[in-house]
Amino acid sequence: MKTYDLIIIGAGPAGLNAAVYAARYKLKTLVLGEITGGAAAKAYEICNFLTYKKITGFDLAVKMKEQVADLGVETRPEKVKKISKNKLFEVKTHDKTYHAKKIILATGTEERKLNMDNESRLIGRGISYCATCDAAFFKDRKVGVVGGNDAALTAALLLSQHASQVYIIYRKDHFFRPEPTWIDLVEKNNKISSIFSSNITRLIGKDKLEAVILDNKKELKLDGLFIEIGSTPRTELAKDIGIKLENNFIKTDTEQRTSIRGVFAAGDVTDSTLKQIIAAAAEGAVAAKTAYNEITEEN
Repeated sequence: MKTYDLIIIGAGPAGLNAAVYAARYKLKTLVLGEITGGAAAKAYEICNFLTYKKITGFDLAVKMKEQVADLGVETRPEKVKKISKNKLFEVKTHDKTYHAKKIILATGTEERKLNMDNESRLIGRGISYCATCDAAFFKDRKVGVVGGNDAALTAALLLSQHASQVYIIYRKDHFFRPEPTWIDLVEKNNKISSIFSSNITRLIGKDKLEAVILDNKKELKLDGLFIEIGSTPRTELAKDIGIKLENNFIKTDTEQRTSIRGVFAAGDVTDSTLKQIIAAAAEGAVAAKTAYNEITEEN
């Protein structure tokens, strides 16, 4: 039976940086993650990560993956279905079972949905949760972005490079959550119009999105709608093995330990206050160091 010192679940900045540090500590490590770069890979532009004045999320994810590969860390694009514990941790994917002394959960978040009629049916037919992935499909079209956070504004800026018109639909009466820089760029962009104090009440379209209805009864013709209303932590695996949560995030101590010995957590799935790439990467480094310390103590 092949046993790893450490299995990292999640291949975003937290998981991949944990892998870098685990390699430095000479831990036999496996990274399991479906999406390299995690949510960060979808970012239109990253301007607050050291060493890069400006870089796309996709390009940063590629560089992270290359660094992990250069260090000889094994990575597999597999979804973990279940974790259990006997003497070792047992990690099951669709058709494989892996064993490890320690686990780092870096499972990140998933996009919130509007939970409206037609939403699921229109995904890929006008409805999208990733401007970086789909913006180019809407050249010279009219599109909308739902939300008022950093992700919503940066999605609108990216879309403005392709679409003829971009509407930001936001339930508040002004932007207060994004970085001021993004607000300035949006307000100066003549392709972007903000519709404040508004919610979408209905999606119109049979074979593809055609329009949305706002709560003031106004119909807004759109070819595409990008939903950026935040995300929820992926805590299903943590719940299954009984890890303590707080406000639906994994609760950790200052060394990224969870309530179960041998399981650590890092990145956006934790109860940290700063949900940024640099913070997630730092937590991954701390988790790897703590895992190394425990393994050393136990040997």
